[in-house]
Amino acid sequence: MSALALQGITKSFGTTPVLTGVDLHVPVGSLTALLGPSGCGKTTLLRVIAGFDDPDTGTVTVGERLVAGPGRSVPARRRDIGFVPQEGGLFPHLSVAGNVTFGLPRRLRRDAGRVRELLALVGLDGDLADRAPHQLSGGQQQRVALARALAPEPSVVLLDEPFSSLDATLREETRQAVAAALTATGATAVLVTHDQAEALSMADQVAVLRGGRLVQLTDPRTLYRHPADLDVATFVGESVVLEADVRDGRAHSILGELALDGAASDGPARVLLRPEQLRLGAPTGAVPQARVRSVDFYGHDSRVWLDLPGGATVIARLEGAELPLVGQDVGITVVGRALPFPAVPGAALSGAVALSAGTEMDAVPAESV
Repeated sequence: MSALALQGITKSFGTTPVLTGVDLHVPVGSLTALLGPSGCGKTTLLRVIAGFDDPDTGTVTVGERLVAGPGRSVPARRRDIGFVPQEGGLFPHLSVAGNVTFGLPRRLRRDAGRVRELLALVGLDGDLADRAPHQLSGGQQQRVALARALAPEPSVVLLDEPFSSLDATLREETRQAVAAALTATGATAVLVTHDQAEALSMADQVAVLRGGRLVQLTDPRTLYRHPADLDVATFVGESVVLEADVRDGRAHSILGELALDGAASDGPARVLLRPEQLRLGAPTGAVPQARVRSVDFYGHDSRVWLDLPGGATVIARLEGAELPLVGQDVGITVVGRALPFPAVPGAALSGAVALSAGTEMDAVPAESV
């Protein structure tokens, strides 16, 4: 396997810029997730790496080999890159074995033992080798597509939203099988996804794209705990954004006085909390109070929507057993530190706003959430 390096990648279609100066390094044997909303350039970047599209400017290097750059464009078939498309892309007229061995030299295509090894690698029984693709489940088809991509032992494996068409249970099982196979082979991999949980749980590093630019590249924990800006924060995980006044290193907000995770200048600011930092208890005069608007129960945990005085709304994440009643008055305490960000000039908030995972908006009045 080889490292992957992109430098200064730009790409436009007509007069519309899609990628703007993207620099990305994927270390050997690691998995990098490209995360971002629809239209941010994720798939275009993947196609540039694969060789399906040429960049307008910039370079793509696989190991020590320049495969795209000024005056150079190595064809996709010669880049030594495996590709797993969104729907698997299996050939319907070939058996599972025929699909898996499609990219191998002719002398290796009849090696039944190799086929069984590759199917076992992706968590499939070797007895499936003679089946047709339509006889497999969606998850099985995706695993066969991965086995086909891994068969030639490529330098890099690219996965374009390979789990998006699967139901929740099958998606988790397939995701685990794919992650195990990539780890077992030591593959250098790039995964395109719009699913934050998928990126955070699978990747060694996450590259967040927005408007064709790479806005943050870091490990999943740092991305969640220290997002580069509020747009990243509200896209990656659920967020509680509060208006605050910073004085002497502490934020004064509608949820009380908060310790800060990082330096902030005195004056107006916005601070970020995660819903799991909010704790609910009996209403007392010593803590901020709220009324339960609704409760979303998920079994393992629950999400509680809370109306604060003045009309603002926040959300709290609690263990599944901790279920207050709708209409109940509760007290709110905050554990941990808040992450400070600059205030938005001219913004008029009612004090707090809850933003769910995957939203792409600045904080807005609670009434419009």
